[in-house]
Amino acid sequence: MTVPAFGLGTFRLKDQTVIDSVRNALDVGYRAIDTAQIYGNEAEVGQVIAESGVPRDEIYLTTKVWITEFKRDALLASLRTSLEKLRTDHVDLALIHWPSPNDKVDTPMEEYLPALAEAKAQGLTREIGISNFTIAQTRKAIEILGADAIATNQIEIHPYLQNRLLVKFLQDNGIRVTAYMSLAYGEVIKDPVIQAIAGRHQASPAQIALAWALQQDYAVIPSSTKRENLASNLEAAAIRLTEDDMAQIAKLDRGHRLANPEGIAPAWD
Repeated sequence: MTVPAFGLGTFRLKDQTVIDSVRNALDVGYRAIDTAQIYGNEAEVGQVIAESGVPRDEIYLTTKVWITEFKRDALLASLRTSLEKLRTDHVDLALIHWPSPNDKVDTPMEEYLPALAEAKAQGLTREIGISNFTIAQTRKAIEILGADAIATNQIEIHPYLQNRLLVKFLQDNGIRVTAYMSLAYGEVIKDPVIQAIAGRHQASPAQIALAWALQQDYAVIPSSTKRENLASNLEAAAIRLTEDDMAQIAKLDRGHRLANPEGIAPAWD
């Protein structure tokens, strides 16, 4: 198993909106879907997959365990509940959504990461990984699980937040980088540098931002509610940016972080 390069994100999508998004995505060729317990849409995602006609073994399905479910028994029970909602006997990837906000007071990593590994051993998930872990937290996760056991660290990356120190650490340790929020809620597609590069490649600004991430061997999981944008985003994989394009985008990094929930987010690198 390996984390696919391109998938559909479902953050902030609910009810009929997520149903339409996942249905259209599968129809235009997506075969990786990313959800989470806290998104409140696992049941809808499961419904669409079950009704899609696409064989389950052709879909790479990811969900994430929320911070309230970190005790061993709670984590395993929560994943079983997720599987019921998703109408499947396993997910392909289960992630810890955020590291425990206060590791010494709350459930420590030494409890919830082995519990996640146990979920894999029980067949609830084929692969396991982490999300929003800093370098120090990833280092600790490696000490607990081993780097080979960690399929990915899913982190915020876009041209305005390039997260270079963490990316280098992950790649040096053979852990796949999954970039979320690749378009920075649409902010980067308005950037004149991105727009100029898009013009040179006869592509959309969104395709350029995604191609930039893919060219660095990041997996991406953009979301969209429009069928035409879903299809267009998927075509980013065929774009090859020049060294000059990449250098220009590298200069856009400004540490502009969007996912930074108070009381949950770690002390970022």
